[in-house]
Amino acid sequence: MNILFSLSKAIDALLNAIGRVVIWLTLVVVLISAGNAVIRKVLHVSSNGWLEIQWYLFGAIFLLAAGYTFLKNEHVRVDIISQTLSKRAQIMIEIFGVLFFMLPACLLLLDLSIPFFIQSFVTAEQSSNAGGLIRWPVKLLIPIGFFLLVLAAISHLIKCVAYLAGKGPDPLAPAHGKTAEQLLAEEIAREAQQKEIEQKAGK
Repeated sequence: MNILFSLSKAIDALLNAIGRVVIWLTLVVVLISAGNAVIRKVLHVSSNGWLEIQWYLFGAIFLLAAGYTFLKNEHVRVDIISQTLSKRAQIMIEIFGVLFFMLPACLLLLDLSIPFFIQSFVTAEQSSNAGGLIRWPVKLLIPIGFFLLVLAAISHLIKCVAYLAGKGPDPLAPAHGKTAEQLLAEEIAREAQQKEIEQKAGK
């Protein structure tokens, strides 16, 4: 179990490091997008290369942050039924979902995306747009993104098994207290309560 814990910690450290990079990458995308818009409107100059950099970075943010998002339990969950079950039942559903849905899907897409990237790399595929960029770097992001998701799934699986064995904390607990869904629900409830108070005061 110690070996598995060490593997999980190593995966989490990698995903956290990538998550921090992606946070700064988001700022870079915003600056490039704003710069492109200003130059296009003010100087009436446009560049396909800079536009494609935006698209590439958007793709990088989405693909590279997927594993980090799963690690932090910030992905969208449709778990209305499981929330009514015991914690152990919820963890067992997590294990089932990872083993029979998430891992197979990610491994399949990883397997399909590698030849997709290799073909682009070997042929030195270029953008069809004038002044566009080479295509293989952005296609490389696809297998990397799904590989990181596979790692995140493995780490999550280890934590779930450890919890069931009584040797680890709750893997479904949000990283920062309440989940985004819980915070949103509370905000909606506060707004509804405020409107109700205002309506009563108006009467």
